[in-house]
Amino acid sequence: MEKILIDYLEKIEKHLKPLPVTERVDIVKEIKSEILELQNDGKTAAEITERLGNPKELAKAYLEDLITKSNSLSWNRILAICAYYSLASLSGMIVIPMLAICAPVFVICAIATPIMGAVKLIDALLNALMNLSIPYASYIGISGIDNPVVVFILSIIMGVVLYLIGHGCWKLLVYYITGVGEAKKRMSI
Repeated sequence: MEKILIDYLEKIEKHLKPLPVTERVDIVKEIKSEILELQNDGKTAAEITERLGNPKELAKAYLEDLITKSNSLSWNRILAICAYYSLASLSGMIVIPMLAICAPVFVICAIATPIMGAVKLIDALLNALMNLSIPYASYIGISGIDNPVVVFILSIIMGVVLYLIGHGCWKLLVYYITGVGEAKKRMSI
């Protein structure tokens, strides 16, 4: 087996550490057999890891399955719940704040960028028509581009792109929170 695949299996085992050894070994054997089947079908290591996805997410999916498949209270179930929440909360400590900050910042920048482009254009018009200028408007622009009309058009394009990124961050945040909530609902004790 290739080193990439061995490393992949080690990462999965690391994320399943809170589980008892027998459960962990069974899961890793199951994933290893899937990898071997895919290799026999002619798939490369890169294709296999891409198909299986992020090792942390795959481990989290197995933990969810262990938690949801039985309603009885047992040490394995308690350990699986602890492992799931540790994975979900650690990623949530990074993902939720990052997306919650990025979404509004990108949207605010999406609004400010065309406004700054318009200020640059108005300054150029005032300067040409009445020999007036807006203070500090000369600092607004894009490096290497002196034409205020081009700056304005590019600022509108950048504003749209920034808005789409901000909107995408917001959608990802809602999707992540919904996904964690759904997984929690399936883990009734």
